[in-house]
Amino acid sequence: MDSNSNQAIGAVGEAAAARYLVGAGHVVLDRNWRCWQHELRGELDIVAREGATIVFCEVKTRRGTRFGLPVEAVVPAKARRIHQLALVWLSHNQLRPQQMRFDVIGVWLRSSGVHLDHIRSAF
Repeated sequence: MDSNSNQAIGAVGEAAAARYLVGAGHVVLDRNWRCWQHELRGELDIVAREGATIVFCEVKTRRGTRFGLPVEAVVPAKARRIHQLALVWLSHNQLRPQQMRFDVIGVWLRSSGVHLDHIRSAF
């Protein structure tokens, strides 16, 4: 599968995850926020607010299990980078939340439809 197909699949998954979060009562604050500052480069898929908690969601979309479960793609190095990006995002937006949380939303694209697995406080 080429990178354009992967990007399209990822975009479908991220849109489904954002709709799910809104339906669950979250307020989406940012999507696909990119950081190119300093030596830290990367992207936060979805930043949302649930009450007083700022939630940083990593979205992993799969069409099958060939490459493992979505949550397995968030290895410790990736989790550390997301945490660092979250701190930059908070500073950039001049926010000091009472609480932060890091979630993973696994999105499965199947012939029967889109299925989501929301893992709260994944790391």
